[in-house]
Amino acid sequence: MAQVLLESKLGNNIKEIGSAGTAAMVGHPAAEQSQELMTERGLDLTRHRARQLTPELIIQSDLILVMETAQQKAVEAILPSARGRVHRLGKWGEFDIPDPYKASREKYMMALHLIDQGIKEWLEKVWGQ
Repeated sequence: MAQVLLESKLGNNIKEIGSAGTAAMVGHPAAEQSQELMTERGLDLTRHRARQLTPELIIQSDLILVMETAQQKAVEAILPSARGRVHRLGKWGEFDIPDPYKASREKYMMALHLIDQGIKEWLEKVWGQ
């Protein structure tokens, strides 16, 4: 959800926005609840397929936004030189975004609310929007 929302906000201002997980179910589509919530906003998440975060992807990335503190530590453990480029989406508001995987629609909605909040704060602080 974060990738699609960031793309909708930043569009052509960023070379590439991608998504990868530290424990991804490689090749699987986004959860049905995520797809439904994005469709309700007029955004398409149907083409998304999960991929595993690799050292190569980390090296290619200027900025890596994660949902939780544990994910930040996991990314930095994969490639310690990534420190300083890995940040929580909720960094500015000092919050984590819990993974709603296999949870209720309400949990997905809460995660989406926090993703929205985090993106808004990054846009204001970093991209001046």
